[in-house]
Amino acid sequence: MITINWAEFKEFKKHRHGESQNFPQLLDFIRSYYNISNAKEIFDTLRHDELSNMMLNKRNITDAVELEKYLFKTN
Repeated sequence: MITINWAEFKEFKKHRHGESQNFPQLLDFIRSYYNISNAKEIFDTLRHDELSNMMLNKRNITDAVELEKYLFKTN
């Protein structure tokens, strides 16, 4: 399992213009920085981090299937 590097995420955000919400940016960060595209792996990474787990809960994303739906909805 991967631990989110929040310092690198902050650097990643500095180069993103036009996006104001952290969660979609975090998903893009995980997919590009860690080269993960599998929704289950992304979900497991998010679920095991306190801050990103709160982001999941806010969006009522409770499993990898819900996350995959969110990913396709936002892209």
